[in-house]
Amino acid sequence: MTAPTTPRATYRFQFHKDFTFADAEALVPYLDDLGISHLYASPITTARSGSTHGYDVVDPTRINPELGGEPAFRSLVAALRARDMGVIIDIVPNHMGVAGGENAWWNDVLAHGEASEYARYFDIDWREKLVLPILGDPLAETLASGALKVKQVDGRYVLEAYGEHRLPVRDEDQATAATDDIAALIDRQHYRLASWRVANDELNWRRFFTINDLAGLRAEDPAVFEATHALYFRLYAEGLIDGVRVDHVDGLTDPAGYCRELRARLDAIERPVDAPPGPAYIVIEKILADGEPLATDWGVDGTSGYDFMAQVTALLHAPAGAEPLGKLWADISGRSADFAPEELRARQELLAWQFDAQMARCVEAFVALARSSPACDGLTTGMLHRAIERLLWVFPVYRTYGTGDAAPAADGAIRETVRERVAEFVPPGEDAVVEQILAWLAGEGPGDATLAADAVRKFQQLSAPIAAKAVEDTAFYRYGRLLSRNDVGFDAARISLDVGAFHAAMTERARDWPSAMLATATHDHKRGEDVRARLAVVSEIADLWRTRVEHWLELAAPHAEGVEPADVYMLLQTLFGAWPAKLAPTDATGLTDYAERIVAWQEKALREAKLRSSWEAPDKTYENRCHDLARTLLDPARSRAFLDDMTAFVARIAAAAEANGLAQVALRYTVPGVPDLYQGTEIADLSLVDPDNRRPVDYAELEAVLADEASPKMALIARALALRREYPAVFANGSYEPIAITGTRADQAVAFSRRHDGVTVRCVIAVRCADRHIAARDWWADTALASGETLADLLAEETVSIDIVPPKS
Repeated sequence: MTAPTTPRATYRFQFHKDFTFADAEALVPYLDDLGISHLYASPITTARSGSTHGYDVVDPTRINPELGGEPAFRSLVAALRARDMGVIIDIVPNHMGVAGGENAWWNDVLAHGEASEYARYFDIDWREKLVLPILGDPLAETLASGALKVKQVDGRYVLEAYGEHRLPVRDEDQATAATDDIAALIDRQHYRLASWRVANDELNWRRFFTINDLAGLRAEDPAVFEATHALYFRLYAEGLIDGVRVDHVDGLTDPAGYCRELRARLDAIERPVDAPPGPAYIVIEKILADGEPLATDWGVDGTSGYDFMAQVTALLHAPAGAEPLGKLWADISGRSADFAPEELRARQELLAWQFDAQMARCVEAFVALARSSPACDGLTTGMLHRAIERLLWVFPVYRTYGTGDAAPAADGAIRETVRERVAEFVPPGEDAVVEQILAWLAGEGPGDATLAADAVRKFQQLSAPIAAKAVEDTAFYRYGRLLSRNDVGFDAARISLDVGAFHAAMTERARDWPSAMLATATHDHKRGEDVRARLAVVSEIADLWRTRVEHWLELAAPHAEGVEPADVYMLLQTLFGAWPAKLAPTDATGLTDYAERIVAWQEKALREAKLRSSWEAPDKTYENRCHDLARTLLDPARSRAFLDDMTAFVARIAAAAEANGLAQVALRYTVPGVPDLYQGTEIADLSLVDPDNRRPVDYAELEAVLADEASPKMALIARALALRREYPAVFANGSYEPIAITGTRADQAVAFSRRHDGVTVRCVIAVRCADRHIAARDWWADTALASGETLADLLAEETVSIDIVPPKS
């Protein structure tokens, strides 16, 4: 085995019971032929039965038997090693799945309460019983309905709710459980059964975002760290894995400390002689705000790629589209043309609703801290609540990283931004309270150090989910200026990134993060990479787009009664962006299939927006109006004029959309970093938000396309991967040197070189060419590289040029 632990290129598989290790093993030759060096696996530990994603881990100590268990995993690794390939696995240190009665650690906590050896594993406030919000109705009503029963399972009595939840009964009650009054029996347990509706207000344990089925882990506790990571360390020690991707690192108490410990532990392991010697490859799932740096002292190789996805997508968008598209959105929706008001409102609403319990405990921690110091005399609970609330309204990043007694220098800039943003919301005379909170976040405030650490932790573990849920899972579904700018890790307020700024970001990446992941599609994206590429074209042709949209709105009007105009417009954007390749306006079967995908997206979008419907209280009447509209617009018998116009417009901009897609591919495989290929996106990725982006992949089709070179996208991926295989050092260690472009179209191409040890790879890539309607030579005219070579020559036949310069003799 000679391949390094740092991948040359990864391929992401989403494992579940219908796509197992054996299925992946059968595809190893295909991955090798394509040029992949490492399989990048979704979580492989035991998840809840039937899990389609693996993030609801119920047992981190063993490999999931639904995927084939450890024997099948070893067989897969052997097949990869035989081809000099490796494995990176996704790990989940922040939380565990606790629904369905399959988590032995959680069950032990329920059975023994705070006395359980696993009570310290979960982030539970034990001043009261553990709240279990699993009932459909209040406890009294549930009891009266007979939905709660005592049953014997494997020789022990349990409480069964709705035939779905099985909850342990205390040891002390086992002898009498079958004859006891059930209400009295429940009252004696270590947990309090409650309606699911009380979770936002009364939950006394940390959950993952707003998901009651996922309980937060205390990975900062050495015992918890050891128990939850022992399997990963063993797999690495045996040479079965080469590294990890850490899920949701910002959910942890001390991400920096966690990452450093993980690095130290993995790199201290002695590997088998036939395995790569290390260091281990470690990337983290981290959402970076616009301009937010990733600390270089965490011991990681970088992020899992959302930051690159945001940068490359913004590069494809034209800045000139921002104002007219904002006006179009405002004209249609009656909502703000700017994103900021939507973000603020979403933060305010979710903080006051879905995170009320967590907010109350955060405030309580700061109250205790304030009362530990005479210097804070006069700070009331109300004052602290208002200060924390308003800081969270405007927090510009997921979180800070101080631990209560120290804070990294980078946090200073964040606190200053917060200070500027929060000023307009602070009640008169309470500026000093805000300053006190900021001082504690900086590790500089007065009071007991232990209480300070607890208060700061609670703030940080609240600011991160607020950012995720309020921005990405709420405001992004409310704001529709251009949906290609609303995705995980994106800044929806910023529509584009100029070439110079892109070069600066890549230069920084080469300096600080040459091995970070480069992603343009993931299991979490809201729109596939080619959906975003197609919608990006709209930013260049805003006036033409308005004309088409106004026409579509006229055609839709007879069927859109009672549907909010904003929802109609976002539907139109989605229909256009995700329109399947070769779908004809007369293909009734294809249109029906597409309609059902759209309806599934629509339901999720409406409920995440929380304006006319929600997951908590679905408005089926309104949702059905929206679904009827979607189905009608995709029915050739009722909407032929619309379908003809839509397909004609998709065809009209097809060349520009394809060029954007190829630009994304070319940049992913040539800029500094490790390119990741998400399953199935070798050809057009016109997927929508999950579960649409996790649909089964037709690998027989992909193998045929690769063999026949039938797809420009697949052909470019294969060519780029072949270059990376032939010249690995250039891409792993090479410099990134922007190449100046002059002439008429200087702002519509990106050019750079990667140089190492006498080998130079030069890349010239067209961007933002939607209005091109003439031959390449006339289009590029005098546009040229600094060397004098013209883009008319370099891009005469293609929109991407990747070459070894000078060519091999």
